[in-house]
Amino acid sequence: MSKRDNPVVLVLALLVTVGIIGGGFWMWKIITSGSNQLKILGDTFSGYSTFRSPEFQEVVKEVGLSLTYQDEFDQAQRAQLLNQGKADLLVTTLDQFLKQQPQGKIIGLIDRTVGADAVVLNTKKYPSLKSLLDLDKLVQQKQSQGENLNIAYAGDTPSEYLALLLSTRFETFKLSDFEVKEVADASEAWQLLQDSNENVAIAVVWEPFVTQARQQGYTVVLSSKDAPKAIVDVIVASDRLIQSKSSKIGELLEAYYRRIDANVSDPSQLQKQIAEDGNLSTKDAGTVLKGIDFFGAVEAQDWMTDGTLETRIGSTAAVLVLAEEMNQVPPNPQELFSSQFITKAASNTETLIGLVRPDNPKLADRLAGDEEEPNIPSSDPKVKKASDIGNLQVRGEVKFDSGSAGLTNEGKQTLVNLAQEIQEFNTQTVGVRVIGHTSKTGDPGFNQQLSQQRAQIVVNDLRNRGLQHNFVPEGKGFSEPIAGMSPEDPRQQRTEIRLVRIN
Repeated sequence: MSKRDNPVVLVLALLVTVGIIGGGFWMWKIITSGSNQLKILGDTFSGYSTFRSPEFQEVVKEVGLSLTYQDEFDQAQRAQLLNQGKADLLVTTLDQFLKQQPQGKIIGLIDRTVGADAVVLNTKKYPSLKSLLDLDKLVQQKQSQGENLNIAYAGDTPSEYLALLLSTRFETFKLSDFEVKEVADASEAWQLLQDSNENVAIAVVWEPFVTQARQQGYTVVLSSKDAPKAIVDVIVASDRLIQSKSSKIGELLEAYYRRIDANVSDPSQLQKQIAEDGNLSTKDAGTVLKGIDFFGAVEAQDWMTDGTLETRIGSTAAVLVLAEEMNQVPPNPQELFSSQFITKAASNTETLIGLVRPDNPKLADRLAGDEEEPNIPSSDPKVKKASDIGNLQVRGEVKFDSGSAGLTNEGKQTLVNLAQEIQEFNTQTVGVRVIGHTSKTGDPGFNQQLSQQRAQIVVNDLRNRGLQHNFVPEGKGFSEPIAGMSPEDPRQQRTEIRLVRIN
C-alpha cells in the first residue's frame, strides 16, 4: 500500500501540514512584545488536562505566550482571584460561571460530559431501590420511622449541579428530604455509598466510579449521557485581559484548539495525560475519556453564534433559580460571552476539515462535531417494560375540556414548557411514558378509554413539537388513584410524564 493509499499516513501528513502536531507551527508563530505571561485557574478535572500538559505548554511557547496553570478548588475563590487581577483566565462549568459571576466573559467551550457524571442509587443496601419513584417510597418509609436518608456529593462541582437538576426537574425528588453529606471529591462520595454503616441512599459521582458502581450492582439512575448538554465546561477571560490583550486571547485559543484537533485524531496522548493527572490506570483513563465530549473550534463557534449557548445559559440559570442558587435568569445572556476570539481557531479547523474530508470523512465529521449516534427505535412493549427513571415535574396542569380529550389553552401552554424540558434528554437512552389517569366519576369503561385518548393526545402534541423520543401513551382510568385523596377529587385526573431507560 502506498503512502497515498494509507489513511493513517495521509492524515498524519495533513495534520503536520496545518501545524497541529509535531513542530509545524510556522503559520501561527508571532513576535512577542511586552509581557505575554498568562495565568489560568482550574482544578484537576480530566477535561482540563490539556491545559496542564507539558506538550501544550510547549505549543503555547511556539506562539510567544507563557501559560501558568494553577489549581483552585474553591469556585468562589477562583472567581475572586480573577476579579482581583491575580489570574487572567479560568476554566469552570457553565453553572459555576453563572453562580459565581466572575468579572469576565466566556471566550471558548471545552467539553460537555456524556456519562462521566452520574447519580447512583444504593441498591446494594436497599435492594428495591431502582428508580427515583422507589427512592420516594423509601424516603417516606424512613421518615415515618423518624429516620433521615443521606445524599453524598462533592460541592460546587457537576455532582452538585446534577443533584439540583434532579430536585428541580423530577416530581418526587427533593433535596430537602435528605441530609446532605457534602465532600471534597467524588471518591469520598463513592466511599460513603459503599459504607454499610452510613445511611447514604444516593450519591453523585464521576468516572471511574460510575463504571465501578455499575459493575458492583448499584443502580445508575441518571447520568450526564442522559442529559448530554447539562454539564458544559467553559473558558473565561477576565474583562481586564479582554480590554488589554484581546489579540493574545485569540492566539491562545488557536493553540488550544489545534491541540484538541490532534487529540481527536489520536487520543492516546490525552489518555496518558489523564492517567498521570488522576493517578489512574490506562484502562480507567480510557473510561474517563469516553465520558467526555470535547468541543472543537468549529462546534464551539457554532454554539456561540447560532443561539445554542444562549439557550444553555437560560436552561442552566433556570435550574439555579429554582434551586435558589441565583436570584434571576440573566436577561441578556448574549452579553456573557464573546465569539470574536474563536474565529481564527475555527477557520484553521475548517481548513483542516477540508483537507481531511476526501480521504477520511469520519475524522472530518469528528473534527466538525457532526458525528451523531443513529436513532435506535424502541418498540412500545420495550418502552413499557423499561426501567423507570422518574416522573418529570409538570409545571402547570395538562388540562382537558370536561369529559373530553381536547386540550384547553392552559393545557397546551403546559405542554410547550414540558417539551422544552424533555428536549434536554438523550433520545438514545431515555424514553417517555405518558400516563393518563381519571377520577372515579362515571362509567369505568368510559374513563379507561378517555384516559388512553388523553395520553395519546399529549403524545401527539409533543411529537408535533419536534421531539424525537420514543413515546408510549398509556391510559390507567381510575386503577392507580392518589392515596389519601377522595376518589372523586378532580386532582385524580392527571397526566404523568415518566422517563424510562432504553437501549
